[in-house]
Amino acid sequence: MTKLHFFTIADYEEEEAWLRKQHNRGLRLVEFHMPCFYVFEECAPEDVIYRIDYQSGFEETDYRQMFKDFGWEYIQNSTGFIYFRKPAAKIKSENDGEIFSDNISKLNMLMRIIRTRLFPILISFFLCTLPGYIRMFDIQERVGDVFFTVFSVIFSAAFGFCAC
Repeated sequence: MTKLHFFTIADYEEEEAWLRKQHNRGLRLVEFHMPCFYVFEECAPEDVIYRIDYQSGFEETDYRQMFKDFGWEYIQNSTGFIYFRKPAAKIKSENDGEIFSDNISKLNMLMRIIRTRLFPILISFFLCTLPGYIRMFDIQERVGDVFFTVFSVIFSAAFGFCAC
């Protein structure tokens, strides 16, 4: 069964909770296809915790083995986003249910996402809009430039909100 559900990069915790809810309803995640297609198979309802990490350009074998040693089942790697699950019954402590040992490691994951996903988009945006900023010095086109500047500020604010 395929379900369509969209999450932004910043919504990874909501995505984890949604996947847990699906498993509680008897749907186990089998595959994920960008941008928003989740393939499930029916299973016995069970409380299973899902976690998502992001890695880019790394040796996957040792990484997967490390998680397996801590009881996490690898599901898949989808364009750098790596999905794991673990039955809640196997969680012995609060930290055992997390793949990040502290806030610093979670912040490091978010910084990897920003460096590899968001910065290239921001750089592309500014390179595309640079000619418009150069044109702003021509007095006859002030109305268009004001609109362009307002659009740029709104886009930058939206980008900043998504990056947080």
